Amino acid sequence: MALTYKKAGVDTVEAGRFVNAITKYTGSTARKGANCKLGGFGGLFDFRAAGYRDPVLVSSTDGVGTKLKIAFLAGKHDTVGIDMVAMNVNDVLTTGAEPLFFLDYIATGRIDRKALEDVVKGIAEGCRQAGCALIGGETAEMPAFYKPGEYDLAGFCVGAVERKNIVDSSKMKEGDIAVGLASTGPHSNGYSLIRKVFSAAEQKALAKELLAPTRIYVKPVLELRKSVPVKGIAHITGGAFFEKLPRIVPDGKTLVIEKGSWEVPEVFGRIQRKGRIEETEMFRTFNMGLGMIIVMPPQDFGKAKKILAKWGVDSWIVGSVNKGRTKVKIICGF
Repeated sequence: MALTYKKAGVDTVEAGRFVNAITKYTGSTARKGANCKLGGFGGLFDFRAAGYRDPVLVSSTDGVGTKLKIAFLAGKHDTVGIDMVAMNVNDVLTTGAEPLFFLDYIATGRIDRKALEDVVKGIAEGCRQAGCALIGGETAEMPAFYKPGEYDLAGFCVGAVERKNIVDSSKMKEGDIAVGLASTGPHSNGYSLIRKVFSAAEQKALAKELLAPTRIYVKPVLELRKSVPVKGIAHITGGAFFEKLPRIVPDGKTLVIEKGSWEVPEVFGRIQRKGRIEETEMFRTFNMGLGMIIVMPPQDFGKAKKILAKWGVDSWIVGSVNKGRTKVKIICGF
């Protein structure tokens, strides 16, 4: 009997059925300027139709990392797509940009239509939360490359901001405050350490908490920018406070973060105690309850807090900008 692509492990017919099955999700993310129809060789976006006059493009690419391993253990695939979108759109947002469109890349050994449809359902939900269109993607079936039941995800986002509205930290000054926005847990970072701390059985038991999707801050922060002069935005991901925060602090300034000024979710205490992890390592690895930090004038905090609360996001003054050579310091705020 002649050898075929299907016998080699790649079922193009099933791949076609999968694409047809997910069109209802991609269509639900439609927005002005975007063509969300699948099947072409490239996705289209019309800046004029989206209302931009002098746009600067902002792009990002990221994945979900080893958080996927917990999704495999739990057999729960409907939230990791949200994570993938969040990791990209929140990065784009730090420049003040609006995420416009998103593309996904899914690689697997064999297409499991139910699991991957759940993944795309989550991607579409993340895109709706961010207001960006899912205009295309790729599903790669690579037999023998991935273990049965496993897959990997990567996402690609393009946003835009009017040139005059770019957030670049150049106007940050002494006395400005750092406002922390609540996270939903570890988001999508530190999971290689989490998986060292907890056994497979513990990961499965804690799956609901550990798989809580990364919070998408796009809509509340874009609304906030209309009323508050934002001077810097940091997305607290890998490297956390010691690698991400310094990126927004100008030379000659120190951003002082005061521990105890916000509510740290219990999941971080559980990780620290079980793994006997030093506090500095916790702040280097995890967001510790703050998924995003925004620098603004102190007199605008009341207004900012009301806007964020309207979107269900808790916020606190967690620090301030001072003179200094060390860009970030974390001190006891008690």
